[in-house]
Parts: sequence; structure tokens; C-alpha cells
Amino acid sequence: MRLTRCYVAQALAARSEITLPEDVAGHLVRVLRLQPGDACVLFNGDGHDYDARLLTAGKREARAEILAARPVANESPLRITLLQGIARGEKMDFILQKATELGVARIVPVDSERSEVKLDAARAEKRLAHWREVVASACAQSGRAVVPEVLPPQPLVSAATRRDGQGFLLDPQAEATLVALRGTPLAACTLAIGPEGGWSPRDRAQLDAAGFSGLRLGPRVLRTETAGLAAIAALQTLAGDLG
Repeated sequence: MRLTRCYVAQALAARSEITLPEDVAGHLVRVLRLQPGDACVLFNGDGHDYDARLLTAGKREARAEILAARPVANESPLRITLLQGIARGEKMDFILQKATELGVARIVPVDSERSEVKLDAARAEKRLAHWREVVASACAQSGRAVVPEVLPPQPLVSAATRRDGQGFLLDPQAEATLVALRGTPLAACTLAIGPEGGWSPRDRAQLDAAGFSGLRLGPRVLRTETAGLAAIAALQTLAGDLG
């Protein structure tokens, strides 16, 4: 039987005891009905799974004993940064969840000229906290023990100039295709995906100035929640760990 994995944002070590965060304790005790002595798996993003068992399972507090640490080696050799135009609500959550499952290493939400979602400082802080929870939950489900970094929302021009590795922009009119990358050594890349309204000419000029090159995935125009995930899967197949 597969054990429940839970993300815990604190230091973990074998042969130690911890008080579980309230949300984790609630999930294990109130939702899953675990009792003292029952087993679970904890992780904190350091690349290990920690086998644990509940010591106490009270209404207000739960404690666990960490029995052992196990390295988890399922990170892709291709470091993909997803530079994602901010999408609306559940659509953005879906993108973050599935991109995490597909193995991205970093996600940078960007504000562009045609972005339909505008965040002030307070809303941006709340959305960032929520997005990081979505990503951590996706790691728990998919078995990843390294949590992708989710950067604060930022202007496109700022994110583009700090790209990691080669920069790619999906464009159905581009001459180069993703298949052309087959056999090309590729350790890191940044994939730029526009918001619902797409990239404007100004956005494209900024990406071009930052060294991003157009790649054609196919002849059709994909929605923002489809484009990035399809491209990530293709890149992982060509140069990552899905081949």
C-alpha cells in the first residue's frame, strides 16, 4: 500500500521527533483518520523522503517520530524554467500543478502587456503563497522530493533577462521545430509561455532582445494552459527523462 506523503516546511532528521504543522496534522488525523503508530512519509524539499509514524494524534496537535531518511532520485537531468504569463485562478493552478508533475525546476509568473490578471502587492503576496502550496501538493502526489522554486510575480522584461540556459518561445510560425533539438546537448532551458491574450509585439521584442528563439511545436495555436505543458513534455522526451 502506498503511504501518504506530506510536505513539511521544516528541518527533518532521522531518529528525531517533530510536532506536525496544523494543516498536515489535520489531513493525517481528521481526513485520513490515522492513529498513533500509523505510518506516513514526510518530505521538506531537500531531496529525501522521511519515513515516519504518528506518536500522538490529538484534536489540536499531532507528533511524529522520524524513523529514517531515503534519498529520492527522480529529478530530471534537464533543468526547465517555466516563464509563465499569469493566468486566471484555477487555470494558473492547473498549469503549476501539471508543470510540477512533468518535472520543471523553476516557475516564474510574469506580468506582460496583454495579461488579464493584474496583481497589487497584497494580492501578489497571497497568490504567491497559494501557488507555492499548489506546487508542494503536486510534489507530494507525484513523488518528487525537491520542490520547484516559484518566484514572486515580476515584469516580463525582468524575468526574460535572467533566463536559465537557452530561451525558447513557442511560435506556430517559427521555422525551427522542437524535434530539431533531438541530439543537442541541453542541460537547462527557459520556456516562455504567454497569458490568455498571448504575447504582444512589445513582449516578443523583449524576449527576442533577451535571447529567446522561436520554436514550432505544431501548426495550431495552443491555449496558455496547454502550450507550456505540451512543450515541457516534448522537451523532457527529447532531452530530459521522459524519453
